[in-house]
Order: sequence, then structure tokens, then C-alpha cells
Amino acid sequence: MKRTKVTVDFEAYPKEIGDLLKGALVYDSSCSPAARVLFVDRDRGYFVKEASCGALLKEAELASFFASKGLSSKVLFYSTETEKDYLVTERVPGEDAAFAAYLEKPEKLCEVLADSMRMLHDTDIRNCPVPDRMKDYFATVDERYHKGMFDPSIYGDRVFFKNADEAWQTVQAYKHLFQSNTLIHGDFCLPNIMLDNFALSGFIDLGNGGVGDRHVDLFWCAWSLWYNLKTDKYTDRLFDAYGREKINKDILRAVYAAEAFG
Repeated sequence: MKRTKVTVDFEAYPKEIGDLLKGALVYDSSCSPAARVLFVDRDRGYFVKEASCGALLKEAELASFFASKGLSSKVLFYSTETEKDYLVTERVPGEDAAFAAYLEKPEKLCEVLADSMRMLHDTDIRNCPVPDRMKDYFATVDERYHKGMFDPSIYGDRVFFKNADEAWQTVQAYKHLFQSNTLIHGDFCLPNIMLDNFALSGFIDLGNGGVGDRHVDLFWCAWSLWYNLKTDKYTDRLFDAYGREKINKDILRAVYAAEAFG
């Protein structure tokens, strides 16, 4: 996780956050233009996330739910104002799964990721604040298909679908097989999985989570292994470790199609 030391005006933040920033070393840890993320180096560490008004509400609710299950860090503060949302969480111990020491042992990493995913997917979904993630998932696919927002570059030089129409038709052919019956992360990429000496310590960046279909997480984990290791040779090992009997090839192919729409 990249961090750049920055100077911030703590008086520009809500008092609860300003008091946290005052006198602390602060680093920019942002990885998306949609939100600014600050790491506050004091005590055991804190993350301050800021985004447009209302943008962090779902993530705050999901982070609290994940924390209640022992799957993420505690939410310390959330507020929404006229122009911005603010979310403060405790640091999850360890380093993310894209850390060099973990990538150097890809076979072991696959086992840990599969175990972590199975544990997440076995979690009790009652009272999850996002009870049907797939409804929004397919609504987004529909919207972007009709706007012509098809981006196969997500797969690098690998070709899975000839064009947007083929990908769209694949989604339509198999979307009835999807189920919203599993707690998913929704963006199960290596930078969002925190490990402490190859043991799961928690999940971060939970805004795409909720009750959904396990194949979304399986796709993103396999994609992220390919992206970070520059090879897809470990996909089979990941799926074997997770459990082939739980994987439907048609649903997984439909996820590959859906994700090309962003």
C-alpha cells in the first residue's frame, strides 16, 4: 500500500477528525480519484476516508457489519455533510496480500486467499445492510451496456469476448443462475485483503460488499492474482483450494462478461 507523507489543515475537517490529525504524521494512501484516503500514524494507526456527500454511507454500514463479525476494523466515526462524507476506521494489522513477501510465495498465498474467502462466504448474512447486492450489480451492467461502456482492457491481452454484444448476451443467458445468498466483499482483490504473517487479519474497502453471489469474489481474486503476478497459472490452484464443487463455470463466465462493463 503506497503512502506519501502530506501536510493537512486539520481545522478543515470535522473536530473529531481534526483532533486525530493534530500533531500526527499523516500520509496520503489514496488509490482512486473517487475518494481521498489518509493514513494517520498514531497509536495503532487510523484511516480517514473522504468522498462526495453520501458516497461513503454504504461503506460505513458494511464496515460496521463486517467489524461485528470480526472481519474488519472498527468504525470510529462517520459523518455526511453538505459537500463531503468522512469515514474513520482503525488500521487492520499486517500488510495487504499484494505485499512483496506474500507474492514471493504464490502457492501459499492462493491457499490463504481461498481459506479467507470460504470463511467470508460462510458468515451469517442476517441483518446485513445490503441484502441484495446483485440487484445493483446487474443494474450497473445494464446501464453501462446501453451507454456503450465496454472495456475489455481489464483482461490485458487475453480475449474472453469478441465485443460488447457477446459479453452482454452471456450475462443475459446466465444471470438467472446468480444467487444473493452469500456475504461477499465485492472487490476481493489482493490490496483489499489484509494478512499478518500469511494469516487473515481483516478486509478493507468494503463499499461493493453485501449479500450476493460468491462467484463475484472468485472472479476478482483470480483477476487480482493474474494482475499482480503477471500470469494466470495460479487460477486453478485458487479454485481447487476454494472447492471446485462450489463453482459454477457458467456463472463465473457471466461474471467475466459483466465486469467488462465496469
